[in-house]
Amino acid sequence: MCGIVGYVGKNKKAQEVLLNGLKSLEYRGYDSAGIAFVKDNDLVITKEKGKIANLEKLIEFTDSNLGIGHTRWATHGVANRTNSHPHKQGKITIVHNGIIENYAELKEKLINEGVKFNSTTDTEVAAALLNKIYNETNDMNKTIVEFEKQVKGAYALGIICDDDYETLYTARMDSPLIIALGDNENYIASDVPAVIEYTNKYMELNNGDFAKITADKVECFNKNGEKIEKEKHTFPKKDYAIGKNGYDHIMLKEIHEQPDVVRNTISPYFENGIDSLLEKMPDFSNYNKIVIVACGSAMHAGLVGKNMIEEFADIPVEVKIASEFRYDEKVFIDNKSLVIGVSQSGETADTLKAIERAKKEGADTLGIISKEGSTIARNVDFLLYTNSGLEIAVATTKAYSAQIALLSLIALNIANHKNNISNEEIKNVLKSIKELPVQIDKLLNQQYCEQYKEIAETLYDKNDIFFIGRGIDYALCMEGSLKLKEISYIHSEAYAAGELKHGTISLIEPGTPVIGVITDERRADKTLSNIEETGSRGSDNYMIITDELDNIYSKSNENYNKYKKVIIPKTHKLFQPLLTVVPLQMIAYETAKLKGEEIDTPRNLAKSVTVE
Repeated sequence: MCGIVGYVGKNKKAQEVLLNGLKSLEYRGYDSAGIAFVKDNDLVITKEKGKIANLEKLIEFTDSNLGIGHTRWATHGVANRTNSHPHKQGKITIVHNGIIENYAELKEKLINEGVKFNSTTDTEVAAALLNKIYNETNDMNKTIVEFEKQVKGAYALGIICDDDYETLYTARMDSPLIIALGDNENYIASDVPAVIEYTNKYMELNNGDFAKITADKVECFNKNGEKIEKEKHTFPKKDYAIGKNGYDHIMLKEIHEQPDVVRNTISPYFENGIDSLLEKMPDFSNYNKIVIVACGSAMHAGLVGKNMIEEFADIPVEVKIASEFRYDEKVFIDNKSLVIGVSQSGETADTLKAIERAKKEGADTLGIISKEGSTIARNVDFLLYTNSGLEIAVATTKAYSAQIALLSLIALNIANHKNNISNEEIKNVLKSIKELPVQIDKLLNQQYCEQYKEIAETLYDKNDIFFIGRGIDYALCMEGSLKLKEISYIHSEAYAAGELKHGTISLIEPGTPVIGVITDERRADKTLSNIEETGSRGSDNYMIITDELDNIYSKSNENYNKYKKVIIPKTHKLFQPLLTVVPLQMIAYETAKLKGEEIDTPRNLAKSVTVE
């Protein structure tokens, strides 16, 4: 979603802070960008369609002590210069992340009162409403209080008033925002990367709060305009390193960080052996049902988690798309249910609302989150952090793996508590955990990377690609397919292999790529048979298969050796997905690279979806 940044201070040029901050937030949106800054007691607004580099060419770097900036992911209004933020109405200039749901009603009323609009955005309506109220009150605090009473929806706002070029105002409702604190300077931002270069001190606003910010003071207020005190926090700068670190793309860097991410996510739960797992997790014995709510890749991680928890823990698990769950008339949960919200950012709007719905129904809630202090993290009953660090590339990789790692530990925790797992198997689990980072790293060595490139060379010019698997392999196929379509723009679909004969096989033509995932030995024969069925109709077949199964089929199946294969290490089934997903990520990456696509910032996508 959109990214906002603001600066007020005595030490820096506002334009430089704003541009640097927007570059760090470009993963949140890159349809257009703009800044507003004070120059010689006047407000200069500069904005441009496309990426921030286009905007930077237009900026004049004069002395300025105050400014706001915005990088846009278009919602209301097409992506052009006119619809770009900042928006100015009268004395009020704003940048906005979110959606004003009742903007049409407000706009009609304002037009009837004589207001003229230049754009088709909901944001300009918000600016016009703020200006109308300010003209009536001549007091910005009263203006924001009244504004919040009239608007419906989500917003994080940066506000400048022409009557006071020494003050930056901000307000939030259901959209991420931090206030970062410096010496004789202060900042606002949608996310930490925008300000990490300057400070590691910050405070957060709750829904309905707003703040009045000058170079040397931050005053916070609640929705009634009453002054409130906010706790100050610090974030570790090491967790917010931005850059390619010698890799061709940030996505590739983040794929290569997965050995450390998996190690850092799992290790804290085994400081004192298997028993410490119970100490660090909620008591799952209180529940007779688990519901996982998530969106996109996080939902795919939930499907992997469902397979693991049901197999090892003997407790029913449902996986719900958060945007569907929040509106279901009947969700069939109660105080014996646990709803797990999975979100990399901790700000995903639909997942947050699903969590709120679950709490209203009496269920306990657990968050699997990457970002400390995020909105979901503050709203759940229990919380597990992934320790994946900041993820910048829009297509998630390491955060997905960290989510799977935690879900596998939940399965192990419940199984251990119920005595569903033997001491011998626990020993195997612990051995597998130690080997995992090394095995993931092996899948990223030069020999394997050459295999991924060879497969990509046969895929990049195709129009359709299909992934098939069964059970947990099908769940992984869904993620592999999504990665490919996200960054290569090739139409790709994942199918349960057993469904081929129920219509899907009609799509197979000579030369159609079919990628089969085979790691579950219980279903392997059936999946291999399905791959052979597509091959008999002329498909080009590929396979991701464990070394154990490869050894069996290479000796027993006469057709097997003609398929192109990536042979991956076998590990304990709880953690096999953490190995299987690596080739899927890398094949998608190499395919997009061959096509010359914008891998880190794919079209029409943003990193964090904070509006419906």
